[in-house]
Parts: sequence; C-alpha cells; structure tokens
Amino acid sequence: MNNDYHYFKFTPSVWIVPSALLILIWSVFLFDSVFNIGLTSHGILPRTVSGLQGVFFSPFLHGNLNHIANNSIPLFLLSAALIYFYRNISLKVMFFGVLISGLLTWIIGRNSYHIGASSLIYVLVSFMFFKGIMTGYFRLVALSLTIVVMYGGMIWYIFPDVDTQISWEGHLAGLVTGYFLSRRFKIPNYNEATQYDWEKPDFNPEEDPFMKHFDENGNFVNTPKPEEEIDETKPLQINYIYNFKDEAKE
Repeated sequence: MNNDYHYFKFTPSVWIVPSALLILIWSVFLFDSVFNIGLTSHGILPRTVSGLQGVFFSPFLHGNLNHIANNSIPLFLLSAALIYFYRNISLKVMFFGVLISGLLTWIIGRNSYHIGASSLIYVLVSFMFFKGIMTGYFRLVALSLTIVVMYGGMIWYIFPDVDTQISWEGHLAGLVTGYFLSRRFKIPNYNEATQYDWEKPDFNPEEDPFMKHFDENGNFVNTPKPEEEIDETKPLQINYIYNFKDEAKE
C-alpha cells in the first residue's frame, strides 16, 4: 500500500486560500453596494475589447446578495478540496480555470455582462470529477462521487432554457475548461505498485533482520541477544552516595 500522506496533508493553505478568496469577493461586493459604484460594467461583455477585462474581474463581481451567497459556500468547499487533494497543481487549475473559462464565455456569451464566481465553481466541479475518475485511485474516485452527490444537479444549468437570468454560457465554459485541465495537468501515479525489499533483485535474506528469525526449515526461532562487550581498557569508576540526616530544630 502506498504512503500517500506526502500528497494528502491538511496544511493551513487548505482553509487560508479559500477564506482569502471569499474575503476578497465579499469586500468587493460590500464596497460596490455601499458606494453604488456599479462594478457590473467590469464583467465579461462578449466580443468587445472592453469586455475582456471581465475575464479576470468577473469572478469577483456579483449582482446581489442572493447571487454571492449562493456562490460562497460551494466556492469555499470546492477550492479547499482542490488544495487538499491536488495541492501541487491547485493554483494552476484556479488561475487557468478563470482565464480559459472567461475567454470561452467572451466568445460564446450573449450580448450582456457576465459576472459571478459560478464559472470557477463549474471549473472546480468538472476538474475534480473527471480527474478522479481518470486516476482510478480510490481516494480521488470517492471525491468524484461525493461531488456528483453534492453538485450533480448543476449539470442542468449549462443549458440555455433552464433559467434565462443566469449565464449558462459561463457554466458551460467552466465545465469544458475543467475537463480540459483534467486532461492537461498530470499528477503522481498513486496506483503504482510498491516494491518491497524482498522483491528487489539485490535482496539478501541472510542479511535481512526479519529473515534471521527463521531457520533453514522455515521454523521461527528466537535469535539470541548480542552480548555486551566490556571495555577492559576503561578504568573502573565507583560512585559513593552519602545520606546525612538533618538535625531536628527546636
């Protein structure tokens, strides 16, 4: 069995990065709401030069409280799972997920502003689902199945007629991007067979500590403990300990 604890470790980044992401998103939302700036115009406006800025800005922009609240919990849980299970490539997946899904939305989207972190959420769902199935490793397959149970219903929101108020183009772009990244980024082969010492060609059973407990007939025997050698050249040292009784005080 492989020792995969080197790859799957709960480090502070598992919760710090998702928390920082949510703090940033909520800060932008509250700033926009309090001062009524209208940051929606910095979202993705398809097939316009000015709309390209939304490729990077749109995940941090939300139209109302319900919009940002619906995205917050999935974004936190999925990004935390990504960092825990795919730590070495997690930031790459998030960066290129935002970039590629944003560009796809800019290409195929309707002529309106597309904002929200839902595209990134679809990237994370798609990536972890397909990557886990591709690896065949039991931990990652279990993660894929968990994602299906929790977020499988999201698949309906990549179709145009389900809800005209949402950016189905952004959802579809995120789904496609996640699948692409799952094929593009490589991870260690967790299913690689472990080679034990006795399977190695240079293994010598006579020198192996465990094999020394068996005789030539395969019977288990207790090996004698090695006798301690006395160094006669070392001078003998004798320590005397004196105990003095305290005098009673009146």
